[in-house]
Amino acid sequence: METQELIAKVRKIEIKTRGLSNNIFAGQYHTAFKGRGMAFSEVREYQYGDDARDIEWNVTARMNKPYSKVFEEERELTVMLMVDVSNSLNFGTQVCMKREMVTEIAATIAFAAIENNDKVGLMFFSDRIEKFIPPKKGRRHILYLIRELLDFTPESDRTDISVPLEFLTGAVKKRCTAFLLSDFIDSHDYRNAMTIANRKHDVVAIQVYDRRMEELPDAGLMRMLDSESGQEMYVDTSSKAVREAQRKWWLESSARMKDILTRSRVDCVSVRTDQDYVKALMGLFAKRN
Repeated sequence: METQELIAKVRKIEIKTRGLSNNIFAGQYHTAFKGRGMAFSEVREYQYGDDARDIEWNVTARMNKPYSKVFEEERELTVMLMVDVSNSLNFGTQVCMKREMVTEIAATIAFAAIENNDKVGLMFFSDRIEKFIPPKKGRRHILYLIRELLDFTPESDRTDISVPLEFLTGAVKKRCTAFLLSDFIDSHDYRNAMTIANRKHDVVAIQVYDRRMEELPDAGLMRMLDSESGQEMYVDTSSKAVREAQRKWWLESSARMKDILTRSRVDCVSVRTDQDYVKALMGLFAKRN
């Protein structure tokens, strides 16, 4: 992508997603994604209902009346965006490509994170770790992440969701909130990797998919390309049996994904490329409150 074109696209994404995060998401994000724990802040006079375990005995002895410790939430989070860049994301028959929606969602979450003074990192994956950008704060860093989201070219076309999860578990030492953005079209068994990753970190799954994955149109003979294997085939979409087979595959694939996420206790949301991802994300955030 040419430099000026890229700059213009980065700016467009920033204007849209920063506005969304400021006006809609920042408060819900703050509530939905908690800090690491509680840190001592100050002392105040004991009040009825205070936990006796929080009494500050040294101050109580000096002042001859009881004082309690006051704690506040340690808010700063580390947020990791784990973004699928396999070739199946370069597909869209409705409003936009899956990759375009993933980019907007990732940017919106990133801006919501920095509004809450959190660090944000980015991991691109296919069936390997394509690129890892360590977490940092600040608008300049977020704009760099958006530029990478718009212009990154992976080495591999394929998908293996276990790869980023295992990398997250092994390489990211500090507990973080990790958003896994993918279409989840993956024949590998990633249940074990998902479970282990979510025990160490707080993993949230966001599935982006296209309407034509769940149903084919009745449009006669169509040439189809498997974007990850490169295999071409002609499919007669006027056949009810063909359309029903596609529908069955989608339902089975979706059920398998939901079973893995449920068993791993991972919160998830699915959004279609012709749907409003704002509503989907707000529903996800509300579910975690």
